[in-house]
Amino acid sequence: MKDWMVYGIGFLAQILFSGRLLVQWILSEKNNRIITPSLFWKLSLLASFLLFVYGYLRDDFAIMLGQSLTYFIYIRNLQLQGKWQKSPVWFRWFLLLFPIAIIAYGYNNGEYDIYQLFNNEDIPNWLLALGIVAQVLFTFRFIYQWIYSEKTKTSQLPIGFWRLSVLGASLILTYAIFRKDPVLFVGHGAGMIIYIRNIFIGKKERRGVEQ
Repeated sequence: MKDWMVYGIGFLAQILFSGRLLVQWILSEKNNRIITPSLFWKLSLLASFLLFVYGYLRDDFAIMLGQSLTYFIYIRNLQLQGKWQKSPVWFRWFLLLFPIAIIAYGYNNGEYDIYQLFNNEDIPNWLLALGIVAQVLFTFRFIYQWIYSEKTKTSQLPIGFWRLSVLGASLILTYAIFRKDPVLFVGHGAGMIIYIRNIFIGKKERRGVEQ
């Protein structure tokens, strides 16, 4: 596949990721508290789907790992909001099985080389390690969010989620600079502004509750 097509998939994913943040941020500003609309999770799922494909096409394990870990958490949040169950059964099964199917197909047909994935000449070992750590930390925010939501039985984005977002995004931006990846740089650079703003909104909301 041509480079412009690969980057096109990546940028489309980041546009969707940015779109979810804009929707969430605008609603939160209007309500003076952190809002978690179902559209946030729908856009997240679609964007994750595309970014997983982007990582696969670029032989970038760090990107694939990050999306694999969060993909099913997006689905779980849609379940908690009662939106996942309303989707057609075939569509749900497609989204559930796609990440597994693409890896299995690529590997069994010789297109998916594990050795190449971990020995990409464009990604030295130290940079791969940085990318993995950055993606795991960035992904942990959703694990934290998932546990928090399971306890309350509601889909929420607590203030700790945004703090982890800032820390994880900072590391991914560093990775993007060394990797020379414009998709990651643009996406996470734009997201940092909203992550920080949500921290302030969350603090203001907490003070209001305490008063």
